[in-house]
Amino acid sequence: MPQTLASLITSFILTFLLTPLVIGFFKKKNIMDKPGGRKIHSGDTPSMGGIAIFLGVIIALLIWMPLPGLQRFKFFYGAMGIMFIVGLRDDLVPVRPTVKLAAQLLSSCMVIFLMDIKLNSLYGMFTIEELPYLISFFLSLFTLIVITNSYNLIDGLDGLASSIGIIAFFFFGIYFFLVGQTYYSMVCFAFIGALIAFLNFNWEPSRIFMGDTGALLIGFALAVVSIKFIDYNHYLPEETPFKLTSSVAVAISVIIIPLFDTLRVFISRAMKKKSPFSPDKTHLHHILMRLGFSHSGTTLIMIATNIAIICVALALDFLGDNILVPLIIGLCILLSLMLDEILRANIRRKKKAISKSFRRD
Repeated sequence: MPQTLASLITSFILTFLLTPLVIGFFKKKNIMDKPGGRKIHSGDTPSMGGIAIFLGVIIALLIWMPLPGLQRFKFFYGAMGIMFIVGLRDDLVPVRPTVKLAAQLLSSCMVIFLMDIKLNSLYGMFTIEELPYLISFFLSLFTLIVITNSYNLIDGLDGLASSIGIIAFFFFGIYFFLVGQTYYSMVCFAFIGALIAFLNFNWEPSRIFMGDTGALLIGFALAVVSIKFIDYNHYLPEETPFKLTSSVAVAISVIIIPLFDTLRVFISRAMKKKSPFSPDKTHLHHILMRLGFSHSGTTLIMIATNIAIICVALALDFLGDNILVPLIIGLCILLSLMLDEILRANIRRKKKAISKSFRRD
């Protein structure tokens, strides 16, 4: 525990001290994220806060993680470095989607082959246990890329991505500590410290964004610890005090905001015969802001929703994945439909108000 706390405190201090330097440097060089289009910020803002997060996390882990841990995690650090570099390059000069995908494939293959971080089965879902190696590989690769990009897509609102990251890493960090996976716990708490420090500058009104520099890095790290959680928990002995029954459902609930938002947006665009990757303002945070909520208000609503879904998953963990996964997805669909209906009702009220105003004139 002392080393875990030390990694959190060290990453917090380093990120807190480095972030103003990053802000000052990019302002001086006039390398800013300008408003316009689908962007909802109102002023020129630096967008490479991931530099401070990356340095805070890596330095903290290099200082406090014991040598066996550094040896074991060296490929993970290398993979994170690749994600950091491609994200930084994309923030400076946009890169082709194929380049970003190639970097994600390389990083994912590194942790799958060199660290054995993969989904080895369906963990009882659909009564399927062990998977053939090739299917296990492609399923793991797909999961890593989906989670990485889902997290990247929610980085469009002051404080949202940072807050969701803190919640997810806190859950996984506590779990890994309780089951004796100290090295993974240290990684999670290093990210928590860095994200809490960064949130001081990223909360409304945001002085800096994490950009792809941070979002790809954090999304990838979350994908890795999510897969590790699912696989490690499933194979724990039944008598282990902190073993959960529904590994998959609980993991989904922890990262439900980016996962469901991405799925919802892709389906919505497909129904409109648009490319799933075409930019628009149909994300959940866009809808909440159209209802009149501020950046901070929207972020707080989504944080509360995330925590509530995690609590539901933990309370109903005994149901097992075959029941709990559809239940969580159904709950999210219901909440999404309610939100859409509230937005439509709000639009109808505004149209009626405008119509009445014209009649009076």
